[in-house]
Amino acid sequence: MKQRYRTIGRDLGRILQVVSLMMLISILVASIYREFYAIPAFAASAAIVGGLGTALVRQWETAPDAGKLEAMITAASAWGAVGILGALPFLFIAWTIAVDPYPAWANTPPTNETVAVFRRPVNGIFESISGFTSTGLTMAAIEEQLPRSLQWWRSFTEWIGGVGVIVLTVAILARPGSGSLTLYESEARSEKIHPSIVSTVTEIWKIYVGITLAAIVLFLAAGMPLWGAINHAMTAIATGGFSIHANSIGHYGEPLIEYAVVPVMIAGSIAFPAHYMILKGDLRNVYRDIQTRWVFIWFTVGTVVLTALLWANGQYETFEETFRIGLFQFVSATSNAGFGTTTIGNGTEQVWTAGATFLLCLGMLTGAAAGSTVGGLKLIRVLVLLKGTVWQIRGVFTADSAVRYLQLGNRKLDQEQVEREYTEAAVVLVLWILCLMVGVALMLFVLTPDYPAEYVIFDVMSAQSTVGLDSGITGPTLPDIAKVTLIFNMWVGRLEIIPVAVLLGTVFQKLDLYR
Repeated sequence: MKQRYRTIGRDLGRILQVVSLMMLISILVASIYREFYAIPAFAASAAIVGGLGTALVRQWETAPDAGKLEAMITAASAWGAVGILGALPFLFIAWTIAVDPYPAWANTPPTNETVAVFRRPVNGIFESISGFTSTGLTMAAIEEQLPRSLQWWRSFTEWIGGVGVIVLTVAILARPGSGSLTLYESEARSEKIHPSIVSTVTEIWKIYVGITLAAIVLFLAAGMPLWGAINHAMTAIATGGFSIHANSIGHYGEPLIEYAVVPVMIAGSIAFPAHYMILKGDLRNVYRDIQTRWVFIWFTVGTVVLTALLWANGQYETFEETFRIGLFQFVSATSNAGFGTTTIGNGTEQVWTAGATFLLCLGMLTGAAAGSTVGGLKLIRVLVLLKGTVWQIRGVFTADSAVRYLQLGNRKLDQEQVEREYTEAAVVLVLWILCLMVGVALMLFVLTPDYPAEYVIFDVMSAQSTVGLDSGITGPTLPDIAKVTLIFNMWVGRLEIIPVAVLLGTVFQKLDLYR
């Protein structure tokens, strides 16, 4: 037991060291935009996080490699710790602006309501968790009022969180072995591009950076200013959804920009091995990949149905506008990108009908490909559940002595494999729905009855599927209990439930609560 905690502490320390490097890099952005008042805030944050991480590593440097249990506990605790400590820049910068201890050359701006909300730790933690989990729900009422250094920090946390802080840690440490593999898999990843896990992680980062740079060029070509192109490219490929504008992508009012964002969100929905095959020119196997194929099928079907619902409701003036909004919003929801081009709801005021709202909820629930940057259940689990259920029913009409297989893409599963994967998918679904129900129940309990139930479900689903779309409910005026509830849903959703369940089970066992 003692060895287990030493390993967890050591690996958690390494992850915190990487986060401290992110804070140090952000000092450069503050310097470029002459926000000198923000430099001490980032430096102090880096010192605290880096010091804590270094202390943990030095204390347990000789700890053995992580096994599956240790890796899951590390993942769950690391995502919680990173989210909490990642709030320090929000807190320090907000208080720096409020107190303003610096001379005029530091360029400290006057305080405003958007920055002021981050003086409260719960709001900073919410923003940080939303960033690192690549969710995109926000406590910032008017993002334009945020300093550029905080706009950058929000985008940076999402960009790193899209791939995962543990994946980044493995890439930086570049240590081959079973410990790196188990940590990699603890972030709900199993895809391998190369036999070596370090080579796989390195390849993932090459692809990720390449797509990000290509997205910046695409957004610039579509007419987006440079600062917006950089930030939105980072959060689009991370399928995160943080924007530097209160109206998200809708701020630009340019159809060309909206259409340009769609392929980047789709790119974030495709597994990294599929991207690797595309880069190698192996297009035939990309088409044969069941997840990639169904990403495009599901996006197409969902867009058509949503467009039909919106057109039938007569919410938009032209069919082109209706189609563009239907395409953008369904891809944004299902890719879990969370960008918006229209208002879905204004809190207590209903804008979209329940049918259109629940269709987006369904898209958020399924997500897209496993091995990408998306949240949700993942399409492969949905396909296992659907095909597995049909397979189970057909088994009733088949002789017990018959040898049965299930074709899942290019995989032929025997009975034992089907039952194992079907059970795993069913367990995740049950736990997913249970956490969703708890979140919805708590939100309904603390909110006034004026909020439509479908909008409450929408915001909780958005948090747990790490999407970031909202119906006008989520914001700085939410009660703290509601904020903590959504923080929990974002946390469990990013880790796909199981590591959190393992962590909580270990805590309950330690406290002897199972009697």
